[in-house]
Amino acid sequence: MRKILSLLILLSIGQSVIAQKANTKDAAMLEAIYKESLLNGNSYDWLDHLSNKIGGRLSGSTNAAKAVKYTKAELDKLGLDKVWLQPVMVPKWVRGLKEYSFMETGPGITSIMNVCALGGSVATSNAGLKANVVEVTTLEELAVLGRENIEGKIVFFNRPMQADLILTFQAYGGCVDQRYSGAKEAAKYGAVGIVVRSMNLRADDFPHTGAMSYGDLAISKRIPACAISTNDANKLSNTLKLIPDLNFYFKQNCKIFPDVQSFNVIGEITGSTYPDQYMIVGGHLDSWDLGDGSHDDGAGVVQSMDVLRLLKKTGYTPKHSIRVVLFMNEENGLRGGNEYAMQANLKGENHVFALESDSGGFTPRGFSFDCDAANFAQIQSWETLFKPYLIHYFEKGGSGADIGPLKKEGMVLAGLRPDSQRYFDYHHAENDTFDAVNKRELELGAATMTSLIYLMDTYGVKNRVTKIKK
Repeated sequence: MRKILSLLILLSIGQSVIAQKANTKDAAMLEAIYKESLLNGNSYDWLDHLSNKIGGRLSGSTNAAKAVKYTKAELDKLGLDKVWLQPVMVPKWVRGLKEYSFMETGPGITSIMNVCALGGSVATSNAGLKANVVEVTTLEELAVLGRENIEGKIVFFNRPMQADLILTFQAYGGCVDQRYSGAKEAAKYGAVGIVVRSMNLRADDFPHTGAMSYGDLAISKRIPACAISTNDANKLSNTLKLIPDLNFYFKQNCKIFPDVQSFNVIGEITGSTYPDQYMIVGGHLDSWDLGDGSHDDGAGVVQSMDVLRLLKKTGYTPKHSIRVVLFMNEENGLRGGNEYAMQANLKGENHVFALESDSGGFTPRGFSFDCDAANFAQIQSWETLFKPYLIHYFEKGGSGADIGPLKKEGMVLAGLRPDSQRYFDYHHAENDTFDAVNKRELELGAATMTSLIYLMDTYGVKNRVTKIKK
């Protein structure tokens, strides 16, 4: 019995020593990653070019094509094992001339309003659209009001983001249905157009665009849809209480063209041990056209690119094949994410882990994970490694829109979670520009992503069948 007890004690001591050595090695690797990113990071310079030399990168646009060319060339410079373009057909929607709008409270008495067309909306007539307004806060209110109170009017959806929710993406999710489905639903009751309160927690004069859908509504029945700034939404709502029969006017010149070809941009470091198992990191290369898309999602793109550079600069040789994927068309179609997943499935590629950055370039707080209990337990064991860098958020939850189509049993999906309190001040708006991104915060995010990729690659995904390179 004593011999067995002694053996168990020695075994426990041995395991503890091994664990301490591993922890020391991992801590040193994370330190090297953060040091390289903060002292010699490339992400900020890459973002400077994307934002200031190219600009907004709406799918199907000339700028989107320039961004594809630029990022591929930069990945080529990193000396990766493979860099290629993956063709994908994307929608082409053009905003046209800047929108114009006013509120008319009496003959000749007008106040200029700040609006922008929603992505995918039809245009107004050349003369614009002017009509009385009916205000609602939910889609369900349309049925209560009925056609008799809506027909011939502009529906004003005025449900704000819930300010007392600390998780701002939860607040966004709680009101985005009015933007996405508002026009489709209002048209059923004879509305001639819609105006939607911008998805923004701040009171300002910037209208925020975003994707909307008409569903299967016939083209002839589609009505123009625009977003209005939060300041002007409040002004319109308050004025309606005093002057219920006021008129609202807006003119927009957008147009939908046939789909065009674009590309996902992909770079790879081939795994030394498991070359047929893929771990990917990415963001979406397209953006809306009002600003230059620095936070959404230029930050995620350049951080993802820098992950592979940081792995190479720190001398790390991955066991698994590590890919960076710059997805096209997340904003108004998710074509890039769907195409990548479809091609991976057709080729029988075994993806075991995916990480996405699409929540802005603010200070990183941690990650959310879509995975099983065994993998989450392993991830939680790494929390102490991240603590010196003030990374503390490790929770189960969503990951990212572009990597979602890859999801399958046993796979781990993750999303970088920066501080989100200011994100919706810029999201889909004219002020989403390079000057709103802090260099140090961006580089901390790149290092945090690289650290997670390193740990996932080192320790692998639990309960996966492995194929070792011969």
